[in-house]
Amino acid sequence: MTNQNQSSHTLVKVMTFNLRTYTAYDEGNEWAQRAPWVVQTIIDHAPQIVGVQEAYRVMLDDMQPQLTEYQWIGEGRRGGSEDEHCAIFYRPQELELLEQGQFWLSETPELVGSLGWDSDYPRICTWGWFRHRLTNAVIRVYNVHLDHIGEQARMEGAKLVVAMMKQHAAAEPESAVILMGDMNGVPSDPPLQYLHGRLPEEGELPALYDAYSSLQGEYGRTFHNFEGGIDGEPIDYILAESMWKIRSCIIDRRQIEGKYPSDHYPVVAELELS
Repeated sequence: MTNQNQSSHTLVKVMTFNLRTYTAYDEGNEWAQRAPWVVQTIIDHAPQIVGVQEAYRVMLDDMQPQLTEYQWIGEGRRGGSEDEHCAIFYRPQELELLEQGQFWLSETPELVGSLGWDSDYPRICTWGWFRHRLTNAVIRVYNVHLDHIGEQARMEGAKLVVAMMKQHAAAEPESAVILMGDMNGVPSDPPLQYLHGRLPEEGELPALYDAYSSLQGEYGRTFHNFEGGIDGEPIDYILAESMWKIRSCIIDRRQIEGKYPSDHYPVVAELELS
């Protein structure tokens, strides 16, 4: 499928949101309390695409009945419904799902639950190809959560994601890419430098641009451990190919009922494909 018949502009709002995993250790910030605030945050921004990280199936099942305009794709990092998901929510009235899949960030990306390099946990990238119903543009979306411990795993994981993107591009050469997720690294770290096209020694450079480039001044942190604040640097990102124009980007730092929906702030960007 190509997008030769698309009209002049395709507008998409996307969100990346690490939900904070389902755990008994969050006294005062339990998922049962936060779930309605996560849903409210998504509804208030009304993105066409939402990439979530650290989402157990029970969390997705809690969210889905309230997110009636969305469907989601993805599986757990240990296969099926097991463990955390990097699910992608999308609005089927606006986006037709064409293809979907998942690979593990390891030397054996098709092996379910496989550990890669010095990774502490199995890490995954969930992907979906969508046709924008209004314009026929084909959009390829990748949602990833890089490892929080292994430096090599983060670098090699980023390179694997780019390799998969290039492989997929052969099947959909006129498609446009969006990569989002929790990279567990700040902009100066090698994996982010690589994704930004600044490490030619690591191989063929990806042409990905950071949605933060539309912000003025310091971005501030996106992981805040339920403490709020802005001091620091982001670890959550929305990256897009150069064919996208980044119209706006925000880091949503609001509280709801005096509490934060997650220990990460969601990041929201408006992208225009022309």
